[in-house]
Amino acid sequence: MVVRQYREVGEKYEEEKEKWTRCGKSRGIPNPYVDMILVDGITLLCNDLQVDPQDIVMLVVSWHMKAATMCEFSRQEFIGGLQYLGIDTIEKFRDKLSYMRSELKDEQKFREIYNFAFGWAKEKGQKSLALDTAIGMWQLLFAERHWPLVDHWCQFLQMRHNKAISRDTWSQLLEFAKTVDLQLSNYDEEGAWPYLIDEFVEYLTENGIVQRGQN
Repeated sequence: MVVRQYREVGEKYEEEKEKWTRCGKSRGIPNPYVDMILVDGITLLCNDLQVDPQDIVMLVVSWHMKAATMCEFSRQEFIGGLQYLGIDTIEKFRDKLSYMRSELKDEQKFREIYNFAFGWAKEKGQKSLALDTAIGMWQLLFAERHWPLVDHWCQFLQMRHNKAISRDTWSQLLEFAKTVDLQLSNYDEEGAWPYLIDEFVEYLTENGIVQRGQN
């Protein structure tokens, strides 16, 4: 079985099942962690892969596995992802990481990974993404695209917004970063941008960060 290649999977299953049997089963409490790889298991996996858990490649791994939530994999997600990628040993997994990094350079795949990240990173049951989490994800993702305004965007949000981020704002920011030049000369004030992006443009010009229309 593919799963047997990773000691953290079996260990975490048994640990959580034992904990539930000891503490929850007798009281009729369902165990939400059965057949789940959680933070400790993912840390062990990253150690085996020789990669930092905060490395963006782990986001790409999660995208391939269609993971529903950050820092956890279900048995189905994990095994299905490994089978899809043709991985059955830790060595093959490690070798595949360079290919997964290269996928971030593909325009369409980056867009898919970017949009996936919103649902993956938000808390269960929430429609919006917590601001601190969104900022961390933007800094991680836009480091790959080298968008010079990302730090200004994050500072603007912390100063002027300080609220959770909607899916619409999340998706439209990528479009803004891809299509609007750094002098904002092609920014259409009458366009269907989210109000936060309109306010960000005002923030950039009011603070002299960008002088609009000058090349």
